[in-house]
Amino acid sequence: MADIDGLFKKPNLPSKIAIGSKKRKLEPTREILEAFKTARTTDPKGKGKAANVEDGDEEMGDAEGAQAGPDVDFVEDDDEEGRFFGGGVSKAQVEILDYMDEKEGDAAAQEKIDGAWLRRTALAFERKISRNAEMRGKFEDEPEKFMHSEEELDESIKSLSILSEHPELYEEFASLGCVGSLVGLLTHENTDIAGEVVEVISELTDEDVEAEAEQWTALVDAIVDADGLDMLVSNLTRLDEKISNDRNGVYHTLSVVENLASHQQTSEAIGTKTQLLSWLIKRLQARESPISQNKQYAGEVLAILLQSSPKNREKFTELNGVDVLLQLLSPYRKRDPVKGGEEEELLENIFDAATCIVHEFSGKEKFVEAEGVELALIMLREGKMSKARALRLLDHACGGDKGVIVCERLVEAVGLKTVFGLFMKKQDAQTTEHLLGIFAALLRNLPADTAPRIRTLAKFVEKDYEKIARILELRDGYAKSLKNAERQIEEQKKEIDEEEWEEHAGEWFSKRLDGGLFCLQMADTVLAWLCAEDDGAKKRVVEILGKKGLSTEVIRETLQEQLDSMEGDDDEVDEETKNVREMLATLIQFV
Repeated sequence: MADIDGLFKKPNLPSKIAIGSKKRKLEPTREILEAFKTARTTDPKGKGKAANVEDGDEEMGDAEGAQAGPDVDFVEDDDEEGRFFGGGVSKAQVEILDYMDEKEGDAAAQEKIDGAWLRRTALAFERKISRNAEMRGKFEDEPEKFMHSEEELDESIKSLSILSEHPELYEEFASLGCVGSLVGLLTHENTDIAGEVVEVISELTDEDVEAEAEQWTALVDAIVDADGLDMLVSNLTRLDEKISNDRNGVYHTLSVVENLASHQQTSEAIGTKTQLLSWLIKRLQARESPISQNKQYAGEVLAILLQSSPKNREKFTELNGVDVLLQLLSPYRKRDPVKGGEEEELLENIFDAATCIVHEFSGKEKFVEAEGVELALIMLREGKMSKARALRLLDHACGGDKGVIVCERLVEAVGLKTVFGLFMKKQDAQTTEHLLGIFAALLRNLPADTAPRIRTLAKFVEKDYEKIARILELRDGYAKSLKNAERQIEEQKKEIDEEEWEEHAGEWFSKRLDGGLFCLQMADTVLAWLCAEDDGAKKRVVEILGKKGLSTEVIRETLQEQLDSMEGDDDEVDEETKNVREMLATLIQFV
C-alpha cells in the first residue's frame, strides 16, 4: 500500500516513480494428507470439494503427522497401526509420496503450453462444465452419480492455473469465452468448486505474473464483463469461515480484490457497484481473539480500496463506515495490540482507512460527528502505539480547504494545549512534520476574528514567542538538510550529460523531499501566516533570522518556489490547488 502522507499531502513527483509492494500470501493450512485425499476420494454428499471426503476426527489425526524428514528410508512392517518403528512414517504417507512422485512425472511429460494447447484445454473445460451440469440435473438427489463429473470439473479448473506462467495467452483465453465460463462457476452449488475458481483467478491476476499491461487488462476486462465482481462478492456471503475450505475461499477472494484494485476504474467498480464495502464493515466488526488472518486482510483490502478512489471513500462514508472505524480504534486509547501479530497489522490498516476517509469533506463531517477529534486527542495524551497514528489522522483531518470544521472542533476540545505541548518537546521527524501540518491547517482554515483563531494565535505568541523560536530552529535544520541534498544532486549532474537530467528529475525531486523540502515549506508557511497576522510575531521572526545573517527573504523564496512548482492553468487544476495558489501569493506579499 502506498504511503498515505505522500498520496494526500506531499507534492506529486514530476515523473512517475514505481512503488514496489509486498503482497501478503496465504499461510499454509492444508496438510499433505488432506491434499492427497482431495485428489483421490469423493464426497458422497456432494457438498465438499469435488474430490473430497467428509471432515472427521480420523482425517484430522492422520493430517497432524503427515510430514516426514527429507532423508527417510521406508521399510515394510506388519505393524497393525501402519507405522514404521524406524522412521515413524505410515503406509498412508508412503502412498502419498508415491502419488506425488507420479504427479511430478506427469508434469515433466506435459505438452507444450501454446495457443493450440489453450484451445484444446478450453474445449475440454467447456465440456466438463456441460457434463457436470447435465449430471447434476439428471441426478439431483443422487450425488454419488454426479460426483465423478464434479471431480473432473475440479481438475479442469485447477489445470487453468498454469496460465499464470504464460500470460501471453491471456488475450486468447479471454476471447475464447473461457473467462466468462470460469467466472460463471462462482455460482456453482458446490462452494468448493467456487473456491477453486477464486483461487485460480487469484493466481492469474497476481502481481507476480509477468504480464504486459494489455494482457492483464484483457483478462480483467473479461472478468468484469462477465459480472465477475458481483459474483465474487456474492460468493463471499455464502462462505462459512469455520470451515477450512471456505476460510481459504474468503482469503483468495480478498486476494483477487487486492489484485484488481491496482487499477482505479476497477477499484471504483468494486467499491461502488458491489456490496463488498458492506461485507468488509461487517467482517471487521466480528469479534475475534486472537485476530485471524482473514480479518486482518479485510482491513488491508479496505484501506487499499479507500486509498485508490474518492468515490469509494464517499460510498464508505454513506455506509456509516467512519463510526465503525472509530469504534474499532477506540479500544487502543490506552492499550497496545500484541506486537508483530495480526492485531498490530489490523490496527495499522484501520488507521490507514480512517486517514483516507478524512481526506473527503463528507469524511471530515462524519469524523467530527462521531467525536473522532476527541478520540484522537485522548490517544495523543494517553496512547502508546496509537499516539503517532492518531496524530497523522488528525493532521489529515485538519488539512485541505474543507478542514475548517475539524480545526474548530480541535480548538473547542481543548486540543491546542495537547498539540503545542507535544511540539515543545523533543520529537521524531515524522511527529514534528504532522504537528507543523496541523499548525498550517489551523492558520489557513480558522476564520478571521473568531475565538478559535484568536486562541490559536495566542498560543504562538505566549511565553515570549517560544513556539516561533522553535519553528525557526527547525527551519534552520530543514534548510541545512535540503542544501546538503541539493549539493549531492549537483554532484550527480556533473557525472551525466545534460540530456539525461530530465530522466533523473523525479529521483532528484524525491531526494529534495527526503532532504526536508516539504517540512521547510510547511514551516515557512506557518511563519508567513504569523508575520501576516501579528506585528510582534513578525518582529520576532526578523530578529531571529537576522542573528543568522538572514532575512524574511528566505521565507519568500521558499513560498515562491512552491507556487512556481504548481503546474497547470487555473482552468486545468482542482479547487484545492487554486486555493493554495491564492494563499501562497497572498502570504508572499506579507514577508
